[in-house]
Parts: sequence; C-alpha cells; structure tokens
Amino acid sequence: MKKEDKGIIIKQIADTLSQYNGFYLVETAGLDAEKTSALRRECFKADIKLMVVKNTLLHKALEQLDGDYSELYPALHGATSLMCTNVGNAPAKLLKDFVKKGDTLPVLKAAYVEETVYFGADQLDALASIKSKNELIADVVALLQSPAKNVVSALTSGGSKLHGILETLSNKEN
Repeated sequence: MKKEDKGIIIKQIADTLSQYNGFYLVETAGLDAEKTSALRRECFKADIKLMVVKNTLLHKALEQLDGDYSELYPALHGATSLMCTNVGNAPAKLLKDFVKKGDTLPVLKAAYVEETVYFGADQLDALASIKSKNELIADVVALLQSPAKNVVSALTSGGSKLHGILETLSNKEN
C-alpha cells in the first residue's frame, strides 16, 4: 500500500472516530460469513458503525485525535474490528447477545466509553450496565417529578379522607 493511501485511510479512521462518543475494539477474525453478516446487521440496527481496521493505521489515527488513547495500544494486536457508537452501552449489549447464543466470538479487546478505557472481555457486564445520556436524563426527570407526584397524591388522598370523615360525622348526627 502506498504511503499516500495509508494517509488517506488514517484520516478516514480519525474522522470516523471523532464523529462518535465511544468505540470498542473487538476480535472478529474467527467468525464465518453467516455470523459476520448477522453481526453487521445487528450493528446497523443498533446504529453502530462496524469497521475492520489495520492495527497500525488505527494506532496512527488515535495519535492524531485529541486525548490520550495510549492505554488502548496494547489491545491493538491480531485482527481488530472497530465498533463506533454514540450510545456507550449498545455494543456491549450486542456482544452479550452473541455470547448468550453460544458464540465464542466476537470478543471484546478494549473499549473507550465516556472518556474511560475498559480493557478485556471481563468488562463486558460493566459496559452493558452503563446508562446512556438519554437514560440518565429520564432518571433525573423522574426524580424531579417524584416529590410533586407525592404532594399531589397526598393532597388528593387527604381530601378524600377528610370528606369521608365529615360525611360519616354528618350521618351520625342524623
């Protein structure tokens, strides 16, 4: 491959990485054509960009980006697929589904999610439990609405109790 071609590919990888909030480095070399197609379909459905990259080119692309990605460099060996995502836990959930089906591949090498590096397949559960930005916003809104709901419910239940007591007392006098 010519040096100019490598430069173009490195820039494309760096541009792709800069468009997403996080990425996963995954071993997919042992997948057959059917399982690879299934993985690509699932990635497409989950809005995950799946790319097979050459380790040296990915390494150089990471060096061009802002931030320190040096912790990920030891994971750049063997065949590497890059899963780019804006939802931090989506690739982890997808990989867990493949593991549940009994597949030994794909295997998580490392991940960069929410400015944190996760290294090794044993981190898959932790990654799957990370909440997305939208999930966190929904939790905060629910927490903010909870006290208001409690006050309204107390007022309505208290009002009906008071009404019931007054009605009982008025019936007793008659």
